[in-house]
Amino acid sequence: MQLLREHINEFGVAPDGRLFRAAEGGRLLSKEYAAVWKGARRGALTPEEVASLLADVPYALRHTCVSGWLLAGVDPIEVARRAGHSVAVLFRFYAKIIAGRRDHANQQIERFLNGAELLE
Repeated sequence: MQLLREHINEFGVAPDGRLFRAAEGGRLLSKEYAAVWKGARRGALTPEEVASLLADVPYALRHTCVSGWLLAGVDPIEVARRAGHSVAVLFRFYAKIIAGRRDHANQQIERFLNGAELLE
């Protein structure tokens, strides 16, 4: 997070809030973004990690973020809103993460049935 804050302090963001923009302030083309992404991966990861699928495409970061929110117990409706998805799309692509939380869900239901106070 600190690196991101430093970058924003030094370079700012586009008028519409985008962090990455072309030299003249416009939108980056997909091929430009992909080239920068590949270079950043080579600079940030070990050779073994670069050869793997780790963060192989920028979408991997989004997927990791959304998955993390769900695993943290954030309400799926809020996760969908923040990700810019409908709840139906969220459930279609992230159902296995939610399904993997069955034991946790059962514990929450058990606590509720036993009279535990609900979390706000």
